Amino acid sequence: MTPEILYSLLYLEINIFSAILVAIIALMSHGVSRMVEQRTFTRTLYSMIIFFASDTLCVIMKNGLVPYSEQVYLLSKDIYFLFTALMCFAWFVYFEYLQDSPFVKSVRDMWLSSVFVVIQLILILINKFTNILYYINENGEYKRGPFFVCLYILAYVYVAFSCSRALFGLISGRSHVDKRRLIMLAAFPVLPGLGGLVQFIAPELPVVCGVLSITALVLYLDWLSRMISVDPLTQLKNRKQLNYDYEQMLKNNDDETPIYLLMIDANKFKEINDTYGHIEGDAALVRIAEALRNGCRVSGRRATIARYGGDEFVVITRTSDENSIMLLADSIQEELSKLNDKAGSPYRVSVSIGYASAGHDEKVPLKDLIETADEKLYEEKKNRK
Repeated sequence: MTPEILYSLLYLEINIFSAILVAIIALMSHGVSRMVEQRTFTRTLYSMIIFFASDTLCVIMKNGLVPYSEQVYLLSKDIYFLFTALMCFAWFVYFEYLQDSPFVKSVRDMWLSSVFVVIQLILILINKFTNILYYINENGEYKRGPFFVCLYILAYVYVAFSCSRALFGLISGRSHVDKRRLIMLAAFPVLPGLGGLVQFIAPELPVVCGVLSITALVLYLDWLSRMISVDPLTQLKNRKQLNYDYEQMLKNNDDETPIYLLMIDANKFKEINDTYGHIEGDAALVRIAEALRNGCRVSGRRATIARYGGDEFVVITRTSDENSIMLLADSIQEELSKLNDKAGSPYRVSVSIGYASAGHDEKVPLKDLIETADEKLYEEKKNRK
């Protein structure tokens, strides 16, 4: 058996293992959640499997494991590079969902962001007549064209953008997404990016597929972890995760700013349920959750946002300025008003907000903070009446 065939078999084994692992993750993910971000994750896995298959086919054809024609080989390369771009775009969209970016809520922005995939497709089609990307020479050898590097640039711009967005949120502190998630999102593209760089320099090394399959596994495990800690209706953190995040804040002695807790309660929520039904009641809760996310984002406040139970919500953040907490509460009310106007429903959702604080060196139990904030909240409700 020649070294080329042995190498092809090794490459085949690594890619088959990677494809099986990703296929299992896709099957385990399919239908478990109807969340848009999770459907995006599943689509990413399917595009990854096609990428693996085309990569494997190119290698076993090149090394003579299976007979082929030049047209079939180049077609496999076309599929490989097209799905490189599609896969990177899908990862980009998924990471934007994980960062709760308003970008993914705009259909127009989503279509505009796919421009690099479209350019990649156009270049692949043009390559049929110009050989600017890759071609088979007169000796039957596969060669790279003068614009070959564009294939990697167009695909990896999505990876670079997602990574830089997470880094900016981490450094600036202007993202309400928790710090651990931002670190993961900033670091995650690095390993696949390095794998792609290695494969670009030494295409004979079977690196990318293995790295991508491990990446998919870690993201899947992260998703399972989030399912345990996230409220399924509002996609905010649940009470269990709220308690955990608060305990972590108490342990963090590096930040000397006080902790503030906002208690948010929907006004006349029972009337909405009784008059318009529980489906509209759920829609009202989702609207409040979005207003909380938007309010924290607009105010540049990193915070833990959770559904405490029923129509009650909690926001925990650190700040040295009580006035900024009042501004945050106003921002939440303004965002909710905008969402009410946008929804056009026969009712308007409103909330009452109370807050409490604890010094950075005070180990105040969470339930005590909530009780204090609750008292202020019901004072506001009494004033409303």
